[in-house]
Amino acid sequence: MCPPDYFGIEYEINPWMSRSRPADPVAARLQWESLFDLLRGKLGLSISLLVPEKGAPDLVFTANAGLVRGGIFIPSNFRHPERRGESPIFRRWFEREGYEIRDLPRDLFFEGEGDVLAVGDDLLAGYRTRSDIRTHARIGEILDTRVLSLELADPRFYHLDTCFCPLARDAAVYYPPAFDRYATRVIRTNVPRTVEVSAVEALRFACNAVVVERNVVLNTGCGNLKSILLGMGYAVWETDLSEFMKAGGAAKCLTLFLTP
Repeated sequence: MCPPDYFGIEYEINPWMSRSRPADPVAARLQWESLFDLLRGKLGLSISLLVPEKGAPDLVFTANAGLVRGGIFIPSNFRHPERRGESPIFRRWFEREGYEIRDLPRDLFFEGEGDVLAVGDDLLAGYRTRSDIRTHARIGEILDTRVLSLELADPRFYHLDTCFCPLARDAAVYYPPAFDRYATRVIRTNVPRTVEVSAVEALRFACNAVVVERNVVLNTGCGNLKSILLGMGYAVWETDLSEFMKAGGAAKCLTLFLTP
């Protein structure tokens, strides 16, 4: 995670962002700290912190740093110039931590865990809005893993993690209208148990959740999904992340899992 010292709406690169609707830095700080305290204090996660840097307002969204599997880090190649300054910051951190850096070709856009999520032994990968489909084969080769490509069809759900959330090895939450018809068929074929969220809750970033074993951390305002998850035996933790929604993100966007 990265503290929101310099977080703000300084440019517009997705439909959520508007410089006429700035983030409140005090509220953003309190919301980020609440999420941090929930993940570390209540759920017992070990959290490494990235030092924020001026001029990188979206550095707080660490999910976009790249993709981590074991000791391998595949860095992002950001589509928008406004975010490309984050790449060397993330790279330095992973180099210091001793990760093996495996770069993708520079002409291929890829935005990390924002667009690649694991369900069981497979990786499901979003493309079109931010990441290129051509990165999927290369990622599969690097990690020796099957990668299933999912085309994103709604610019409001510009990253996979805004409309799809793995719950378990065989289960996921998703918002079907965010995908093209073939992608929804891929999800239904390869994920045995799926939970569909409503448009109202998808726009509250219901799918941009953090899942820790049987715990799900949700943005506030997703009561129907909360009820479904409780019925499935999950513990649900709600936290207000409205300031980060102004930039197009919520709980998942604010975290990058350093997975084994």
